[in-house]
Amino acid sequence: MPVGYLSLVLHAHLPFVRHPEYEDFLEEDWLYEAITETYIPLLEVFDGLERDGVDWRVTMSVTPTLAAMLSDPLLQYRYVRHLDNLLALINKELERTRWSPEFHPLAEMYHQRFTRAREVFVNQYDNNLLNGFRRFFETGKLELMTCAATHGFLPLMEVNENARRAQIEIGCREFERHFGKRPKGIWLAECGYIEGVDKLLKEAGLQYFFVDTHGVLFAEPRPKYGVYAPILCPGTNVAALARDTESSKQVWSAVEGYPGDACYRDFYRDVGFDLDYEYLKPHLHETGIRSLLGIKYFKITGRTDHKQPYDPKAALTKAADHASNFLFNREKQVEWLAGSMDRPPLIVAPYDAELFGHWWFEGPDWINFLLRKMHYDQQTVKPITVPEYLEKYPNLQVAQPTMSSWGYKGYSEVWLEGSNDWIYRHLHEGADRMVELARENPDPSPICRRALNQAARELLLAQSSDWAFILKTGTMVDYAMQRTRVHVINLNHLYDVIKRKEIDEHWLDEIERRHNIFPELDYRVYA
Repeated sequence: MPVGYLSLVLHAHLPFVRHPEYEDFLEEDWLYEAITETYIPLLEVFDGLERDGVDWRVTMSVTPTLAAMLSDPLLQYRYVRHLDNLLALINKELERTRWSPEFHPLAEMYHQRFTRAREVFVNQYDNNLLNGFRRFFETGKLELMTCAATHGFLPLMEVNENARRAQIEIGCREFERHFGKRPKGIWLAECGYIEGVDKLLKEAGLQYFFVDTHGVLFAEPRPKYGVYAPILCPGTNVAALARDTESSKQVWSAVEGYPGDACYRDFYRDVGFDLDYEYLKPHLHETGIRSLLGIKYFKITGRTDHKQPYDPKAALTKAADHASNFLFNREKQVEWLAGSMDRPPLIVAPYDAELFGHWWFEGPDWINFLLRKMHYDQQTVKPITVPEYLEKYPNLQVAQPTMSSWGYKGYSEVWLEGSNDWIYRHLHEGADRMVELARENPDPSPICRRALNQAARELLLAQSSDWAFILKTGTMVDYAMQRTRVHVINLNHLYDVIKRKEIDEHWLDEIERRHNIFPELDYRVYA
């Protein structure tokens, strides 16, 4: 029996960005980049582990918004078009760099990666990567979780219990629609927890959720084993698990963690900004604005503007070294912890999935090395999913988690401060209006039912925590403001026309076409 266990948790999430009203749209690239750099590489790692008989475990959320985009025919078509554009560019790069021994092998590497991505996406998974994640989910090696429907930040929805319940229940229904059964676990958006959320999770049939470290460390009474064993919420017996800061910081910190190593690929040095504009122009968006294209020839090098060419072999060796270092530290950690516990300690190591591959190019290789080393090189610490651990060790301490979030200071400040506090009066009013409409219309006409369902979609999309986060970080502020305002305005308009029984079917058709998330949504969840 191992001395302890590691639960590697990946939170795969993107906000719902889909704009059929435009021929191409810059922010849709968020999805395309994540598919090429994170989701396909992860599936390739899982494929290789299965092929080689490695006994591996990974826990992963696939949020309802991400699942909606991955299964959307328009975005699937546009992703293939995006890849074809990159292949056309990299073919030009093969010619441009043909006499450059430093850069030509890198151009060949990207050509192979884009070609392989197209093969995996189109032929292996029939344009829908959910088919791949579902396949590994059914083997039991990949534990999939849901999330609130649109990544709604639940602590700031406390004023309307039905709105919180709807976010959770719709998230579970969408998970079942895509993966064939109800989820056992949920990733609370931004690890946002407040007392009472667990009651809604129990109602939805969920067994476990994650919080940041202090959510369990400061629980009442204080947990005997700290964050190294789950606790059960009083009255619900839903398990809460907390992030281990020691293992997390080694990976996610760009300053102290592995991704900042000088050998690794530099994220910011991209041909989209390095090369001649006229040369790139056929491969840019219609607006002509420069953007990251995913072809990067330089390594981090150090704190200098004079970057050196990227060396994939050296980076791969470094990823293997870092996987060994991570595993060595976990072995020593569980050996030390086991001396004061009556069960094997559980190290919970959660990360944004997009860190691996997108931000940290070598991240999927690191995961691959880590899981293989855990299987072949030692017996001290083994990977495990949360349901497996709960089944092995069902007798857990009962304690009330404290309010928490991850992010700056850990108590919701990222999502409620001067740059974004204006959105909440509109979200609260919209939630009240949605509950009112749902209760007043138990048996509507067909067109009224469509309008009610669309009103629910508009509210859900407005509630996405991503918009408040973007307003705080200042990255794509205009887009986040526009999305919040559009969905609030649409909801208020639908409220008015439903109340007056004056629904414009042509306008409704267009809004349904643009904001088509959750096609099987039933507005009565708000009643």
